Amino acid sequence: MILGKVVGTVWATRKDEKLVGMKLQLVRHVDFDYKLKEAFVVAVDTVQAGVGDVVLVTSGSSARQTTVTNNKPVDAVIIAVVDKLDVVEQ
Repeated sequence: MILGKVVGTVWATRKDEKLVGMKLQLVRHVDFDYKLKEAFVVAVDTVQAGVGDVVLVTSGSSARQTTVTNNKPVDAVIIAVVDKLDVVEQ
């Protein structure tokens, strides 16, 4: 899974019919201090995340295992909005 922050929305009026009705979000990876990294992913939003939310993204075949994305041409999906991180560095 990837820890990221929703930084925008992707609008695609022409797309595969299996993606119709799905919200596409731009998610930048973040570190434990919520600092943005360079890497980003376009992910299907299954949890109604909004711009500014810190989220968990899963990718690959796992992205096609949600109710919304089952058997869809999806490689990344937002599966949770993060409320809090507890990090213990040793």
